[in-house]
Amino acid sequence: MICPWLCILPEPDLTVARRLPLIVLLILLGWMFWSSPTLSGIASGVAVFLFGMMALEQGLRGLTGGTLEALLRRSTDRLWKGLAFGAGTTALTQSSTLVSLLTISFLSSGLLGLKQGLGVIFGANLGTTTGAWLLAGPALHFNIGAGALPLLTFGVVFILTRNRILRALGWVLVGIGFLFLGIQWMKEGFETFQQAFDLTEFAMTGLGGLLLYTLVGIAATVIMQSSHATLIIVITALAAGQITYDNALAVSIGANVGTAVSTGLAAITTNTAGRRLAAAHLIFNLVTGLIALVFIQGFLSAVELGSSWLGIAEDNFTIRLALFHTLFNLTGIVVMVPLMGRLVSLLENRMPSMPLQLDQPKYISNNMLETPGAALEATRRELLRLFRRAFSLIAQVLNYEAGQLRKAESRAQLETLPDRIRSVDVDALYLRTIKPLHGLIVDFMARLSVEGDRARQLVLLRVASQDLIEGVKDAKHLQKNMVRYLREPDSPMGKEYLSMRRHLGHLLRQLDQLAAEGEESNEDMELELATLSTRVEENDIVDNGRLDELIRNNRINAEQATSLMNDNAYTNRIARNLLNMARAVFQPFAALDPELRDAIALNPGEVRALLNELNTANSQQEKTDP
Repeated sequence: MICPWLCILPEPDLTVARRLPLIVLLILLGWMFWSSPTLSGIASGVAVFLFGMMALEQGLRGLTGGTLEALLRRSTDRLWKGLAFGAGTTALTQSSTLVSLLTISFLSSGLLGLKQGLGVIFGANLGTTTGAWLLAGPALHFNIGAGALPLLTFGVVFILTRNRILRALGWVLVGIGFLFLGIQWMKEGFETFQQAFDLTEFAMTGLGGLLLYTLVGIAATVIMQSSHATLIIVITALAAGQITYDNALAVSIGANVGTAVSTGLAAITTNTAGRRLAAAHLIFNLVTGLIALVFIQGFLSAVELGSSWLGIAEDNFTIRLALFHTLFNLTGIVVMVPLMGRLVSLLENRMPSMPLQLDQPKYISNNMLETPGAALEATRRELLRLFRRAFSLIAQVLNYEAGQLRKAESRAQLETLPDRIRSVDVDALYLRTIKPLHGLIVDFMARLSVEGDRARQLVLLRVASQDLIEGVKDAKHLQKNMVRYLREPDSPMGKEYLSMRRHLGHLLRQLDQLAAEGEESNEDMELELATLSTRVEENDIVDNGRLDELIRNNRINAEQATSLMNDNAYTNRIARNLLNMARAVFQPFAALDPELRDAIALNPGEVRALLNELNTANSQQEKTDP
């Protein structure tokens, strides 16, 4: 009796779930500003600290975006490299969000496997513990607010310059300045607050206190979207004596879990790969938090032992908190790494990839716009998907089945005609299978903000997408006479169109094979493309004199000659457009011809002219080689 009622319930509104932390935060801030100037000072310190984190992240992305992406590509062939990359990068940038975003982008674009992505995320969790050491050490024992104003001043000056590197450096300085200012305001706020209130009166001991303050840590991190912000509040409160050591430990556990909850909420709109990674992150942090809660006494003993080895004073609770934070995160990695294979299998079974709709991209997504390197590679792979759809459509125009064309290995197989020559509705197929995806790709490329080599790569991809569409449109014009004369295969015109069909079929089959091989950066790609370009020139019936011979021998009339000339032009344009597209899309950007890769001009017409020039030059070289 329950099922029928459940079946008619509306789907949950995820928008409300995502906005709930904001609503709670606004209500809480309103109450704080209304009830106490001291609390509003602490809240302002938190706000300035969070703004500093965002500014720092923006600056670091500008300074190290390309470097981080290059390092990530080289750091995923071994698990230990992924762990080291995640830990080291997070420690240097103090932004697990930046590392998580980069990892999700690479995972979504197919550059990373789930297991490699998990290694980076696990390492990033360990890297975040360095923030606790910095906050508990120098940040509390020096007047860092005094250094904030010079940093802000120089940072703003750099931001106002036109140099990209200086602007990014300016955002880094501004971010650090606001971090220092926020920490100073929170320190002063808690020092003032303790004169009027004693929050330790609300301290709870035992299991109840442990669970309650863990929930407080989770809630604070989800609301502020930053475990660093939660930790700095706890550390400053602990230094001011406004929270007990045991309760502070519980909040730090909750902050760890809250980070994964925030990641999960942000991943709702990503693709399956991103959701798997977010789920793995949540499982890892939940397991780590559960271990810390269950074995809290063991960790306290380990902190005591470690403190005695490191010479940490018994009353230095902030440093002991940082040590505890490091120990339980390290324990989580030790426990979860051996189980990583099973975790990957579990996630892949429980969260299978859903069949994609025709108008649904596989690799590109809005959350990749902030990682240009991964976004460009995702665009390239999306264009490969578009090529395979164009391959199928052009094959149908030529009266090939896509599977038959892929298996054809001889001239006889390419010349074999189906029992029934048919005409396909190119417009309908184009609107259904190609235009929607092409539109999404073009829109995605238009919203990408890139400079330097990446701007050149983006122009190449734009030109390639247009070449592919032009090839499909030329196939539509070719179809009318192709179908007509394939029905007369023994006539002079039928033989010529059969030859055109065979040549285009061979080109399509070779390009389809190169598209698959290019995923691994085939070193012979340039030679293969040059060979195909040479064959296109050799098969041009206008240039090789075949058309003149047919006219002289009265094999065709003037009207047929005109049709043959026009369709020969369509055939050559299809071939040229597909070859140009292949040169730009079939290999990663770094593997392209140096002359093409280093082209300075960003005008699409000039890029297309350069592609044609390179194809012609390579084909001529192919002819002269012994």
